[in-house]
Amino acid sequence: MKRYTKLLSILLLLAFTVVGLIGCGKQQPAAPAAADKPLKIGVTAGPHAEIMDEVKKLAAKEGLKIEVVEFNDYVQPNVALSQGDIDANSFQHAPYLDNMVKDRQYDLVNVAKTVIFPMAIYSKKVKTLSELKAGATIAIPNDPTNGGRALLLLEKQGLIKLKPGTGLKATAADVAENPKNFKIKELDAAQVPRSLEDVDLAAINTNYAMTAGLVPNKDSIAIESGDSPYANIIAVKAKDKDNPVIAKFIKVYQSEEIKKFVNEHFKGSVVVAW
Repeated sequence: MKRYTKLLSILLLLAFTVVGLIGCGKQQPAAPAAADKPLKIGVTAGPHAEIMDEVKKLAAKEGLKIEVVEFNDYVQPNVALSQGDIDANSFQHAPYLDNMVKDRQYDLVNVAKTVIFPMAIYSKKVKTLSELKAGATIAIPNDPTNGGRALLLLEKQGLIKLKPGTGLKATAADVAENPKNFKIKELDAAQVPRSLEDVDLAAINTNYAMTAGLVPNKDSIAIESGDSPYANIIAVKAKDKDNPVIAKFIKVYQSEEIKKFVNEHFKGSVVVAW
């Protein structure tokens, strides 16, 4: 009898163990549930946000949830991405990302092209560049890559001449020839449009120009050509560059539907780069 009782106890113990293991197995699907979390995409306010809102709508039809997170400057989207607060960002061109990675050692990579926002020159005081008087003040962005971009545009228009070999990283200190003694005023990129009342000329990024109510193809005195090296990109953490969810997001962004939206909504002021 004792042997029977002991055997029964062992069998019951084994039965409870098996049931417990099966129960644990049924609780495992916690990981797939994480895939249902929205993909957080950082953008700057203005065109990037407008495009991403359309991407969000289209992605929803494809079963991909996107949460758009807006920022008001060019620094925080990379900070947030580096810290893992967002999953990707879409606001910057490749030279800017390269510079941020070099300066701050961010482990971020470029995974896809988005659109080009041509930089343009605006003025509320002159209608042509030839009207600029000696000593005129010209506002440009103060961050390394956009500042260099503005200076290259000024050089292309014959207003200044840069030192040989400065390329995309030109700064105000690299101005070699300035025959009319123009004063270069460096401001935060978002502040440049607001300076138009106080300066003679301003080189403004298209997204900030449009936010200020300016139409690049209509209101500018001069504008970058379509072959600009400053195509905007999607950036992610290096560990996510082959993530299938990111790949699906890129596919939606680079779709014909989004291309059509960009062309029609921005009327040529924003150009697709893929």
